[in-house]
Amino acid sequence: MSSPILFLIACLIWGSTFFAITLQLGDVPPAVSVVYRFALSAAVLFAWCLARGDRLRMPWRVQRWMLLQGCATFGISYICTYTSEQYLVSGLVAVLFALMVFWNPILNRMFFGTPLGWRTWSAGAVAIAGVSLLFYQSIGDAWAEIRSGGNGHFLLGLVLALTATIASSVGNVVVIKVREQSPNVLLTMAWSMLWGSLLVALWVLASGQSFRLPHGLPYWGGLLYLSLFGSVIAFAAYFTLIHRIGSHKAVYIGVVTPVISVLLSIQLEHYRPGLLEWLGMILCISSVAWALKSDSPSPSTSTD
Repeated sequence: MSSPILFLIACLIWGSTFFAITLQLGDVPPAVSVVYRFALSAAVLFAWCLARGDRLRMPWRVQRWMLLQGCATFGISYICTYTSEQYLVSGLVAVLFALMVFWNPILNRMFFGTPLGWRTWSAGAVAIAGVSLLFYQSIGDAWAEIRSGGNGHFLLGLVLALTATIASSVGNVVVIKVREQSPNVLLTMAWSMLWGSLLVALWVLASGQSFRLPHGLPYWGGLLYLSLFGSVIAFAAYFTLIHRIGSHKAVYIGVVTPVISVLLSIQLEHYRPGLLEWLGMILCISSVAWALKSDSPSPSTSTD
């Protein structure tokens, strides 16, 4: 499948998954939903690999990287994402994920020594201004709520969403190491998702949360969509793109996804952004496009 088609698939699916996550919230703790999602996704991927005749066992030198990827991408990032959407509109969480375009080069600098150009710094400054405008009113309201004795859950949701973006970027760096060890995208995804679901399950048990199954059809529909489309298909497309064109280009998906997510939030969650919020979103997305305009090579880029 061509890279443009893979790009389009990832954008359309991930643009809708932020809203689909809201269907998972309520009766079941967020971390438990994460376990269900990636355990199901891993099972589907392992079955797929068996049908192709792949040998499922992999050496520890590869497993250690998949363990780290599972912890960052399918563990920490998604626990924080699911929990943050209890307090934030899903479209706003998607906008924050566009900031991965800045975390990625920073981490590439830390791990691979890639220099950071002036474009990244200038775009980062614009993005910070955009985020400030986007959340200015809400942060002010949350702070006033805290001062009056409230809980300020909005701020907690904001911190969790930002943590999720950083964890995902760490996973993007680790997936490069995974690809160096094994070119089998589906099998390494299966192991990473399995490790992630096991680690989150341990967290659920250690924190005293309970595994329980919901009865509502929306939850099960959301779970199937997130597991099969949002996890198996979209991640396969995304990791293949990283392998083909590098993470610095694949994260262009972060420009398109928030647009789709915000439009869905307006339609389905009755989100009504004001002038400052619109301006903030425009600045955020424009800064991402500006940062990614350069076609400079990246050490994480590999070709078929």
